[in-house]
Amino acid sequence: MTLHAAYDPDNIFAKILRGEIPSVKVWEDDDVLVFMDVFPQSEGHVLIISKTSTARTMLEMEPEALAKVTAATQRTAKAIEKALKPEGFSVFQYNGDAGGQTVFHLHFHIVPRWSDRPMKGHGHAPMADSAMLRGLADRIAAALD
Repeated sequence: MTLHAAYDPDNIFAKILRGEIPSVKVWEDDDVLVFMDVFPQSEGHVLIISKTSTARTMLEMEPEALAKVTAATQRTAKAIEKALKPEGFSVFQYNGDAGGQTVFHLHFHIVPRWSDRPMKGHGHAPMADSAMLRGLADRIAAALD
């Protein structure tokens, strides 16, 4: 998909927000949902999405909604650092097919990193066990400030 197209209300994240597809939630409030990536590039890989915006890309996101998603990304990264003790982490946000975007509902990735563990490629990681994801989500949620 290009950078400029209509929002698809049947994308997987829209379905998650409507409760049509399950997710392993870390935390949520009225504005954002944070959940585990089922194809994690690294242990503790989470996704952060807006519950109020249907922006597909950074170009379309309303400034107020973007500020809330960004704050949620920082809050979650702090909890991941506290809970999982990674040596570092990467924050990714892809825009358009050519930019690597695979789900066209604006979202941020937080991928914890360790020097002795290679990161799996975006869209190339195997599906994770939901019980393992639930355990990680609970650890991260317990570390939220």
